[in-house]
Amino acid sequence: MTDNAKLVQSAAELERLLDDLQKVEKFEPPAKFRARARVRDPGVYEVAARDPEGYWAEQARQLHWDRPFTTVLDDSDPPFFTWFGDGTLNVSYNCLDRHIEAGLGDRVAYHWRGEEGEERAITYADLHRDVQRLANGLKDLGVGRGDVVGIFLPMIPEVVVAMLACARIGAPHNVVFGGFAPESVRERMEVSHAKALITVDGARRKGRTAPIKREVDRVMSGLTELRSIVVVRHTGADCPMQDGRDVFYDDLLARSEPVCPAEPLPAEHPLFILYSSGSTAKPKGILHTTGGYLTGVAATHRDVFDLRPDSDVFWCTADVGWVTGHSYIVYGPLANGCTSVMFEGAPDYPSKDVWWEIIERYGVTTFYTAPTAVRVCMKWGIEYPNRHDLSSLRLLGSVGEPINPKAWLWFYAVIGRQQCPVVDTWWQTETGHIMIAPLPGLTPTKPGSATLPLPGVSAALVDLDGNELAEGTGLLVLTRPWPGMLRTLYGDDERYVSTYFDRFGPRTYVVGDAARRDSDGYFWIIGRTDDVINVSGHRLSTAEVESAIVAHEKVAEAAVVAETDQVTGQAIVAFVTLNADLRGDDQVAAEIREYVGVRIGKLARPKSIIWAEDLPKTRSGKIMRRLLRDIADGREPGDVTTLGDPSVLHQLQERAAARGKATS
Repeated sequence: MTDNAKLVQSAAELERLLDDLQKVEKFEPPAKFRARARVRDPGVYEVAARDPEGYWAEQARQLHWDRPFTTVLDDSDPPFFTWFGDGTLNVSYNCLDRHIEAGLGDRVAYHWRGEEGEERAITYADLHRDVQRLANGLKDLGVGRGDVVGIFLPMIPEVVVAMLACARIGAPHNVVFGGFAPESVRERMEVSHAKALITVDGARRKGRTAPIKREVDRVMSGLTELRSIVVVRHTGADCPMQDGRDVFYDDLLARSEPVCPAEPLPAEHPLFILYSSGSTAKPKGILHTTGGYLTGVAATHRDVFDLRPDSDVFWCTADVGWVTGHSYIVYGPLANGCTSVMFEGAPDYPSKDVWWEIIERYGVTTFYTAPTAVRVCMKWGIEYPNRHDLSSLRLLGSVGEPINPKAWLWFYAVIGRQQCPVVDTWWQTETGHIMIAPLPGLTPTKPGSATLPLPGVSAALVDLDGNELAEGTGLLVLTRPWPGMLRTLYGDDERYVSTYFDRFGPRTYVVGDAARRDSDGYFWIIGRTDDVINVSGHRLSTAEVESAIVAHEKVAEAAVVAETDQVTGQAIVAFVTLNADLRGDDQVAAEIREYVGVRIGKLARPKSIIWAEDLPKTRSGKIMRRLLRDIADGREPGDVTTLGDPSVLHQLQERAAARGKATS
């Protein structure tokens, strides 16, 4: 960050600054940043568009291949595309061995911070040592190439070791988010036919310890294919062990041979399965393979985050249990040999400034987080980031959902202090890596827009009949295969085709998001196409209404859902969190409704507003709108096991039941 970075000193000063920044249509890359950027020649887009296969082949050749590929893309059987199909490589070798052979074994791979303040610096050599021993240990347990290994671990370094050990021997891993209920773990182990599970004695969350192994034992009986459970000792929680099946992680490493050569694998060999929620109750097993996925995450990590591996400290605040953690905590950063931060805890434990303390402590240069987290920090106020020196930051990133302009500007002004480019990234579990985002040394940014498809990515906006739209609002589609794309849904090719390629043919991937494209060709992601409220025949995007509400100066966060209405079919219910120290009342509700009416139209005004100190979120920060829909319609909320704090629901239920609905 440059010497003239501005520290916002008060709420009044911040309000004036945000008012001024709202008048800026485009934010150009800072001159000093542009001068040193990895990518600053706009010709890269034309080169990639002219020869996309050549572009991706060049990216792939920056990896180590045991047998170089001669075929880049095989598109003879759409939508079952393959990339680099005749080449062989190993992901674990690319993430570890080649860096050690280059003399980088002592480089820190992760600065790990535990919830209680514990610190560990894990070098590439440390990872290499433990990965080899665990890989041999898994082989001793009967795990071989093609066998699925389940991983159910919190944010501790052993989760990275487990993933890389699986990759080293060609065993696809199936990581389950640490906040899921044991029943969800069992379901994923059963449907993926997992042969082994790596879990933990207990997991910590805001000072409490959950007895994970004991809970896992309660539901795992009867899985005949699950032969072994490896248990990491982390909290010292009481941990029953079943003879012949269970083994402690440290004991397994101690008895295993220290050397395990990385096994050359075909580029299309499965690397991992990651279960994503679908439109039905049945989760979708997204299958990613080896060569194409690693090519995509390594290239996008380098270019989108303007990576300098010898000096950057990269922090992605996601959980490894989601694809963001797979791609930009583990595989992208390690493939590029950079240093990352891994944090076990929550953004408000033990205090609301813990993130900013960590940035100062480790000299974080690149900070990649979710819009939900940004809005929560907005609600807490500027005093917390202002306690710390954030001058090491040079780049900010957003991931997980569309970021509203107000949150973008706050992030830019308060955390980046008007000196850091903000890369708003759009992608999915299915895409594997970032698809639409600015190149920070090249692309002027607009608050709220993910900007342009990356080089080598072909995205379009189409109407309901598949006709391309140069501008306006429509459906987002991807019109050309890309290396990191999912190959199928595990065990269900038919569902893969029907979910993503039925609508406009086998070469057009239907994203499932609505988007707007402006006169500069910039994409503005509106939200899922099923996140629409139909008020008196008018279809309104929940994301658009939410963005209008949070643009109000008194609002920190909002979530909008539909409830059944006898007159209009559906009505808009808004759950609203105000800025710190403000209380919701009828006057504020009227202000917000009027504000939305001016910005969008009268039909978009919420019929009722429910005040919320907090919204129900997963531990990764995603708002659980499904639960809010249950509350709005007076139903008992469904499964709450993924919530970071289930207690927030009770208060919202009481307020929903007691509300006096505003009239339109």
